[in-house]
Amino acid sequence: MDRTLKAISLLLSYPTRELQGAMSEIGGVLASDTRLTAAARRDLRPLVEALRSDDIYDLEEKYVMLFDRSRTLSLNLFEHVHGESRDRGGAMVSLIETYRDGGFEPNTTELPDHLPVLLEFLSTRPFAEVQDTLADAAHIFSALSERLARRDSLYGAVFAALLQLAGVEANKEAVAELLQQPEVDPNDLEALDEVWEESEVLFGPDPNAGCPQVRDMLSRMDEPQNPAPGSTTGVAAE
Repeated sequence: MDRTLKAISLLLSYPTRELQGAMSEIGGVLASDTRLTAAARRDLRPLVEALRSDDIYDLEEKYVMLFDRSRTLSLNLFEHVHGESRDRGGAMVSLIETYRDGGFEPNTTELPDHLPVLLEFLSTRPFAEVQDTLADAAHIFSALSERLARRDSLYGAVFAALLQLAGVEANKEAVAELLQQPEVDPNDLEALDEVWEESEVLFGPDPNAGCPQVRDMLSRMDEPQNPAPGSTTGVAAE
């Protein structure tokens, strides 16, 4: 297993006391991965330390305000591709099938396109395949990193690290398009209700119902790949 991807998956998960107890090990995994630059590893330290030592209720509140109350910061990746349209349902059916074909059965109530879930799956895959998949989402990571930087959030360093692991530069036009989406004050509950009042996600039977970008990502995830030369994997962080 790729311990770094597993560690990043845990960093982006909802904070718990159990997670706090594992932060020293998680920080050690991230600090030792030379696929990340020294600057990227250094930038992750404040988040690791905050998740390790801050009050758990403060951490929970910050997490909810960032990722649960803002569609523009959603950790559900298909949200950034086509919102709540029916296409998203078809894409998620395909993603579930991809997980199962890879022998991965998520033990979570989160949607299959939730980034921590995807990263946990990718931690079991060859690194060349991992890079292809992360590259498909590079524009999303870049937009999330910029939005989090605007809020002075320590979580921005996580998406900068994912971009490094992807090994590509995000498409500037695609990033700009995502950043054009208006942000809503997470404290304005009335405005939040208006934003979320859209059609429900429908899981259609056709796995090809998703948009071409999503289908391309899924098809590459299905293709057998050889690990990149010099790549290393390890045992998952607990």
